[in-house]
Amino acid sequence: MKNITNIQKFSIHDGDGIRTTVFFKGCPLKCVWCHNPETQRFEREMELDREKCTGCGACAAACPNGAIHMEDHKPVWNSLSCTFCGKCADVCPASAREIVGYEYTVKELVKELMKDQMFYEQSGGGVTFSGGEVMSVDMDFVLAAAKELDRQGISLTIDTCGYAPYERFQKILPYVDTFLYDVKIMDPELHKKYIGVDNKLILENLVRLSQDGARIYIRIPTIKEVNGNEQNMKETIAFLQEHDIHPAQINLLPYHDTGSGKYRKLDMEYKGTDLHAPDKEEMEALAAIFINAGYTNTKIGG
Repeated sequence: MKNITNIQKFSIHDGDGIRTTVFFKGCPLKCVWCHNPETQRFEREMELDREKCTGCGACAAACPNGAIHMEDHKPVWNSLSCTFCGKCADVCPASAREIVGYEYTVKELVKELMKDQMFYEQSGGGVTFSGGEVMSVDMDFVLAAAKELDRQGISLTIDTCGYAPYERFQKILPYVDTFLYDVKIMDPELHKKYIGVDNKLILENLVRLSQDGARIYIRIPTIKEVNGNEQNMKETIAFLQEHDIHPAQINLLPYHDTGSGKYRKLDMEYKGTDLHAPDKEEMEALAAIFINAGYTNTKIGG
């Protein structure tokens, strides 16, 4: 069984056509601008919207394990005692609590994904496995689900940061139509500063995937203060050319902070408050660098 935070229907930005995107829980990176902080930790979590909480105490009264008690009319949660039964969330009159991460078996997951088969077939879409980082979770689970989708004739896309042992990519490659591959920052020191690790393994895996014949979309989250500049884009092009990598598409994804409000609910700090997206003209200029270098299938957005 695997923890999944969300199964998003009718996605149009996670690959070709209409897709159902599965967000797996757990990621080895710590991107400063991460807009899915609920997928960073591998274990289940409890979100609490303190602005909604009225301090009524219904959650504490409903908890069968004493994992919540009240102090000064505010609920205090003990994660070690919590079994994530969900009773506190069920009784909350303000809907201030939510469990993050639900367990699925492969059979349950595929059954849910097959409900949208008609939309996949009509639009040329399919299923996208995302995260978190799907390539860092239980590969037996992911591989079994990929094989079953393949058996059902469903197209599978993997949305990945590339930070995982290449053996994992080799195992799943026969069942994947497209990899949405993040190339965030070319400078290894800047990469480590903003992402938490250097980019050596990520770039090595990109080269090997290309050599093994994978269909790849390069996706570049574009942040004005970090990588949204001519130098980074030209360095990315130089790397692609040096290693004879021919992506089917390049997507420049303007930074957004729509996930920043999630951090407080998880007792996490959002560190991207000083970051911004390049404006429309700047994004078009960055896209033009790729187009002029021969990457004509370059798009702003994904």
